[in-house]
Amino acid sequence: MKQQIKSMLELQDSMNCKVHQNWRSQNFEWYRAIWIECAELLDHHGWKWWKKQHPDIDQIALELVDIWHFGLSLLLLKDQPLESITESVIEGFSTPQASGDFPVDLEGFTSNTLISKDFDIAGFAGLMKGINMDFDQLYIGYVGKNVLNFFRQDNGYQDGSYHKQWGGQEDNEHLVEIVSRLDTSSATFKDDLYSEMETVYRKLCD
Repeated sequence: MKQQIKSMLELQDSMNCKVHQNWRSQNFEWYRAIWIECAELLDHHGWKWWKKQHPDIDQIALELVDIWHFGLSLLLLKDQPLESITESVIEGFSTPQASGDFPVDLEGFTSNTLISKDFDIAGFAGLMKGINMDFDQLYIGYVGKNVLNFFRQDNGYQDGSYHKQWGGQEDNEHLVEIVSRLDTSSATFKDDLYSEMETVYRKLCD
């Protein structure tokens, strides 16, 4: 878990630098991005008493991965050593704040976000617990999405030269297939994933 957290923090810093080299001094409203994602997440869970709804667990998990991106950014802004941040994350995950009522827990997490403008690690861990999402699932989902975002940027996403369809199949689908073939517990997982994506992309799109 410790190695996974460090890898994600490093990857998040790299992605933020790709958006803006001096991202730490830009005063981006990371907390605002989190509560907006929370609203989208609640829609996937369902809250309308006037119609029948069922929680879409897969979509909820994807929204949690998105929130995690912004949460990691807030943690990095504390300008502490990676080791200290990692220990804070481990401590937060050891005491997940969950009542068993997912919408109430989500509202609590959102409220804490708005008041503190910070990342509520234990509250986030409680939301994961509410959908039976473990840390390995968070790690795989996070790294996969970040590597794909890097790959898109490196291959012409901004100028329009990137092919989102690889041989008639969307890059997101290829991502899932490639991840299934790799050792996600490896310290080189993100590098292996990028390398394999590049191989498949060149084969199908060049």
